[in-house]
Amino acid sequence: MSTSPRVQPLTGVSDGAPFVARHVGPRDDEIATMLAAVGYESLDALTDAAVPEAIRTLSELDLPDPSTELEALEELRQLSRRNRRQTQMIGQGYSDTVTPPVVVRRVLENPGWYTAYTPYQPEISQGRLEALLNFQTMVADLTGLPTANASLLDEATAAAEAMTLMRRAVRGGPDRFVVDADCLPQTIAVVQTRAEPLGITVEVADLEGGLPEGELFGVLLQYPGSSGQVRDLRPLIDEVHARGAQVAVAADLLALTLLTPPGEMGADVVVGSSQRFGVPLGYGGPHAGYIGVRSGLERGLPGRLVGVSVDADGSQAYRLALQTREQHIRRERATSNICTAQVLLAVVASMYAVWHGPDGLRDIARRVHGHASMLAVQLRAGGVEVVHDAFFDTVLAKVPGRAEAVVAEAAELGINLGLDGPDRVRVACDEVTTDADIAVVLKAFGTGVEPTHEIRSGIPAQLQRSSEFLTHPVFNAHRSETSMLRYLRRLADKDYALDRGMIPLGSCTMKLNAATEMEPITWPGFAGIHPFVPIEQAEGYLELIRQLEKWLATITGYAAVSMQPNAGSQGELAGLLAIRAYHRSRGDDQRDVCLIPSSAHGTNAASAVMAGMRVAVVAGADDGTVDLDDLRAKIDEHGDRLAAIMVTYPSTHGVYEEGIAEIARLVHDAGGQVYVDGANLNALVGLAKPGEFGADVSHLNLHKTFCIPHGGGGPGVGPIGVREHLRPFLPNHPLLPEAGPATGVGPVAAAPFGSASILPISWAYIRMMGPDGLKLATQVAVLAANYVAVRLRDHFPVLYTGRNGLVAHECIVDLRPMTKESGVTVDDVAKRLIDYGFHAPTMSFPVAGTLMIEPTESEDLAELDRFCDAMIAIRAEAERVRSGDWPAEDNPLRNAPHTASSLVAEWDHPYSRATAVYPSGAPADEKYWPPVRRIDGAYGDRNLVCSCPAPEAFES
Repeated sequence: MSTSPRVQPLTGVSDGAPFVARHVGPRDDEIATMLAAVGYESLDALTDAAVPEAIRTLSELDLPDPSTELEALEELRQLSRRNRRQTQMIGQGYSDTVTPPVVVRRVLENPGWYTAYTPYQPEISQGRLEALLNFQTMVADLTGLPTANASLLDEATAAAEAMTLMRRAVRGGPDRFVVDADCLPQTIAVVQTRAEPLGITVEVADLEGGLPEGELFGVLLQYPGSSGQVRDLRPLIDEVHARGAQVAVAADLLALTLLTPPGEMGADVVVGSSQRFGVPLGYGGPHAGYIGVRSGLERGLPGRLVGVSVDADGSQAYRLALQTREQHIRRERATSNICTAQVLLAVVASMYAVWHGPDGLRDIARRVHGHASMLAVQLRAGGVEVVHDAFFDTVLAKVPGRAEAVVAEAAELGINLGLDGPDRVRVACDEVTTDADIAVVLKAFGTGVEPTHEIRSGIPAQLQRSSEFLTHPVFNAHRSETSMLRYLRRLADKDYALDRGMIPLGSCTMKLNAATEMEPITWPGFAGIHPFVPIEQAEGYLELIRQLEKWLATITGYAAVSMQPNAGSQGELAGLLAIRAYHRSRGDDQRDVCLIPSSAHGTNAASAVMAGMRVAVVAGADDGTVDLDDLRAKIDEHGDRLAAIMVTYPSTHGVYEEGIAEIARLVHDAGGQVYVDGANLNALVGLAKPGEFGADVSHLNLHKTFCIPHGGGGPGVGPIGVREHLRPFLPNHPLLPEAGPATGVGPVAAAPFGSASILPISWAYIRMMGPDGLKLATQVAVLAANYVAVRLRDHFPVLYTGRNGLVAHECIVDLRPMTKESGVTVDDVAKRLIDYGFHAPTMSFPVAGTLMIEPTESEDLAELDRFCDAMIAIRAEAERVRSGDWPAEDNPLRNAPHTASSLVAEWDHPYSRATAVYPSGAPADEKYWPPVRRIDGAYGDRNLVCSCPAPEAFES
């Protein structure tokens, strides 16, 4: 590598050539040009100069040699075939469904949707924001509540968030939370995991006979229940309210098309999953959870909330509202650590509702209920006891002493049923259930009865829905595929994603999500597997997961990896829970202080609080590194109460800090553990391993370093790697022993392996890159960041550098001197970049008034130069403002971004229309036109509208 910057030349690449040639953007001659600009002869020389010797790995990556794309696809195809395809009638919160092909093709497989970032720049995110507003409207309408958020990670996470939301709402109340025994078992387990560190007592009780005695702040109910039972919740909700507590109901969205919604029964919060709205089973995820709240609770909603505001012209526009990024603002005072949501899956679910409309959803629900009713009638006719008279899609049959035999017989016949103890079998019908499936189920029960179409409704008259839902035109306009196709295209065209150009977001690593990596996730062998199938039916998944765990452990230097956390925030929580459990296993219950550098990502502090720890902030030095003197002082101050330190490495400032080994030594000597946030792992792979340079645990963002796409703000995967002494405290799961150790901290996600269906993406990336390719990717990412820093440093100061004046994989440019001189702000620069055809870098994090730029290894030299040229041109424009050539309040930066419609309005600005929309270097034939002008965030927060406005609202 020292003589040639490449593993292999890129010229003459064929389909059988190494994938690294496709993934890494710069060609050999471009790498040479960039190296010359930075002042190094080779990639090895650059990384030797940038990376501290104390952290460099001494071992090569023990990974398979790289495969070609075709070879990787064939290996994945063989793994998918080892998963046994059955008809899934297990239930328990997961249902088979049909994703409309137009949605598969135009959303799920469309890089315009799956490569987009979280819509923090709303002017270039109007398409996905509209889709999320559709999702919120869908949830609000179906649940009977006025406000819903833009998705959570899964149903169990949503229930846990509802618990803490209600606890905050009942101020000064008791710490007791009651959960109905008929809730989903995985939900109960996740709620218990989340409650214990917060000092909340969870009591699981059969609430059919009423509430237990004693004070409580909240209750969680399931509707329909895990057993399939449908019951009138109003008396219980009234009783809870009479006791001064609040009620959350976990509800099935499809059932709510026929059942009275919980909001109309008085529920304060409604949560659940939108999985059965067109999102494949995928062995448990990713699936978009949801949460809706009554009036008065909307400002405490966790996660993201899309709201309606206005732009600079007074036109309606969408944006993220309220405390969407509260974890960055409030840190240890945040009420949630949710950062990544499930946007792509929420979009799929919302488009399922748009495609089918209210009438189509009712038809699906009636067909599902009809099959369940048919089954119940025939079971009774065959002498089998059906436990519940009222149900929606799930029939619970009592077969004393025969349950295991019935389930085994059905499995032999190709159908998975649910085992509910030795005497009861659960049969869940769904969108794909057929009459033939019912006949097979009856055969497994041995009733001797042939199915007929005799149906007796299992929904009591008093619980039948009478209110309308999905009345907005968007859910009633697109019945033909032509219309739907064009609607999806219109939305996608409004947005900026990686298929348009570079998204240079610092700490977010917006790199290539290759088509080959994405292809397998929709294969039936991966998509059609229920998370609670017998383990022998998921052999392909299990082997893929174990291989990926091993590879990630090799890359990071850890002893073990858990794939369960389904977002980086949940990985943080799982890692801190493991540290807490480790201390407690040694009798160090008093260790509850987590040290966090002042520059850390906001989720770190929020996660520490959720793990039952107290946050102590460690100051930063002038050069952005951790102040070691302050660290020593904090360690002395807290003594044997020190539990851990959370550090991001390379640092949030984009630098390989020299003191990381010393930080680890100091904390270990004091009895603490070292958590290294893996957000910036893209600067380490192949060069250094956290498990070797002092870290005890890390979460890894697979949606950053390992190519799972961001999907507009989710899905993400945040597995954790741990050293051997923390292995016993990894997450586990009550429904699958293989998911984790018996001594584990409990589940942090609803599914045993989290978002399993997208793990083939990261598996394929590692498999095709191989050890040398992964190292090359890291080295080119570091080169790209240093190239950008060199090109921009004469125009914008580079705020922090490390050894030899170098940065790691990202750099922070300081706009504050420019702002002081000219009044041009970081917001102005971010919006002006839109006119130049770019998504802005990360704004004002970790330092206000700066931009954090991460170009990644996937962008070629032309794109890097185009971005640098745009930034330099914007600096020149700011100079014209400073000199008085353009007024401070009327210039192309303050008025950016400029829309096409702004050109045809009366033009009285002191700059030309061409300057506005075709600034220097912006190619006219590739122009991206933002659909709205700059959006007024404060207006949207003052006038909170979080569901689809009536069409009349847009007339003005």
